[in-house]
Amino acid sequence: MDTRWLTPDELGAWVRLVAVVELLPGVLESQLRRDADLSHFEYYVLAMLSEAPERTLRMTTLAQTTNATLARLSHVVQRLEGRGLVERFPCPQDRRATNARLTPAGWEKVEASAPGHVATVRANVIDALTPEQVTQLSAIAEAVLGRLDPDGRLAAVHRRQ
Repeated sequence: MDTRWLTPDELGAWVRLVAVVELLPGVLESQLRRDADLSHFEYYVLAMLSEAPERTLRMTTLAQTTNATLARLSHVVQRLEGRGLVERFPCPQDRRATNARLTPAGWEKVEASAPGHVATVRANVIDALTPEQVTQLSAIAEAVLGRLDPDGRLAAVHRRQ
């Protein structure tokens, strides 16, 4: 099999993408921990619940939406439950399933945390780009997601934006 080596331009783009993928999570994590006492993943879980009908999702759906294993999600939701931000209860339609619901305190946490998170995203990503580059970034991310998520499991969540 012949290896299709990256051209200099492709290699430059790849190395820059890897740097962004490595650095951006730390920037987001640091801001949320400092300002909201949340990990980025905890914030993501709260945000996904905040956007769900009745601020409630089945744990399995929430795991799919956040690309987490059920074990990891259960551990995080347990911590959020202990802080009074989320509650779990049996699914009324299927007693074998468990639902997670954002509590009023959880909603307040999302409302209080979102402005700082958005400001960090804006300062580190959006404001570095022209409006045309934002459009290009969206198209590029969509194309790559098509390869990484061919079934559209995660992409469907983000297409509503």
